[in-house]
Amino acid sequence: MAIFTSKGKIPKVRVSIITATFNCSDTIEDCLSCVQNQSYHEIEKIIIDGGSTDGTLEVIKRYKDKVDYWISEPDRGIYDALNKGIRMARGDVIGILHSDDLFADNFVVETVVDCFFRNSVDSCYGDLVYVSRDDTKKVVRYWKAGEFKREKFKYGWMLPHPTFFVKRVIYERYGLFNLAMGSAADYELMLRFLYKQRISTMYIPKILVKMRVGGQSNKALKNRIIANRNDVKAWEINGLKPPMFLRFFKPLRKLPQFFQRQ
Repeated sequence: MAIFTSKGKIPKVRVSIITATFNCSDTIEDCLSCVQNQSYHEIEKIIIDGGSTDGTLEVIKRYKDKVDYWISEPDRGIYDALNKGIRMARGDVIGILHSDDLFADNFVVETVVDCFFRNSVDSCYGDLVYVSRDDTKKVVRYWKAGEFKREKFKYGWMLPHPTFFVKRVIYERYGLFNLAMGSAADYELMLRFLYKQRISTMYIPKILVKMRVGGQSNKALKNRIIANRNDVKAWEINGLKPPMFLRFFKPLRKLPQFFQRQ
């Protein structure tokens, strides 16, 4: 494990970037290309494919010399795939970039490593923009995460999970994604890490990730209702008392994303 210190030269920190895919032949190349173009080169690239049949594997094979590890086999969904990737990762820091998503620029990983080095934290995160599926320059929503305060969780706050970079040792210490939580698995993990276990974190006031619209938890009203119910369950399974109005606060937190600008 690399030592993160606020003094001296920045050490060589290896960053594992995990991408879960399934039938994403139209977007996976953009994702792989943006990782390849990062200014920081100490990156371990891991792709976990769920058994694609649409040409995704052909694209991955074209990048096989630039990917450290990839596998294609049936899984139990995106969080099962991410758990596989986390178990395989050997980087000091782990980041997740979904196959539909892009890093906002070529300096994201370098910025993240600099944040870990200068602040000696367990994790860091930044802002995210939702973009049109067909035109990634067209911003649909702007998720400005803001500075971290633990108490914000009680009022429905959540950071953009695709921007969340975490030391590998934290996953080893506190566990992976809970598959029983469905599309709320990312919320439960962040609640467990940041609120219950009180790991340290730092906000990077910069857009780190572009996410194409159409996320799993937002595809249908039914999915959103289930995720909303699981948000409450996330507190309960961690032995925490759910805030009284969490089911109302959390959806309301998303409204400013449609009006905020960069």
